[in-house]
Amino acid sequence: MGNDTIADLLTSIRNAEMARKRVVRIAFSTIGESIGKILVREGFIENVRKHRENNKSFLVLTLRKNWKGNIKSLNLKRISRPGLRIYSNYQRIPRILGGMGIVILSTSRGIMTDREARLEKIGGESLCYIW
Repeated sequence: MGNDTIADLLTSIRNAEMARKRVVRIAFSTIGESIGKILVREGFIENVRKHRENNKSFLVLTLRKNWKGNIKSLNLKRISRPGLRIYSNYQRIPRILGGMGIVILSTSRGIMTDREARLEKIGGESLCYIW
């Protein structure tokens, strides 16, 4: 676990999918919780909850299964990183797979998806792409 909590979150989800694990436990961060709630709302994961154990807080993410009973595959790509920040105004926010995927943005009004940012006409830092 390094300084980039978003990259750690995405990598933990990717690793759990490859290992066919249904539950992912990661260190708690408010930005991680916000991203988890967006993933639940958009239907990419099943559940996110905060768990406290021995004075340490964790996020517990439950991944979705597909109709065959296997873990549903997610494609996650980190865009903006601590060494290179990527910003865009609301008109230049990219559309992922023609709107099938989402871009998670950090805006002045909090963490939100690309659709919400376009509706509110605000831009921000592109955190990651998910499809």
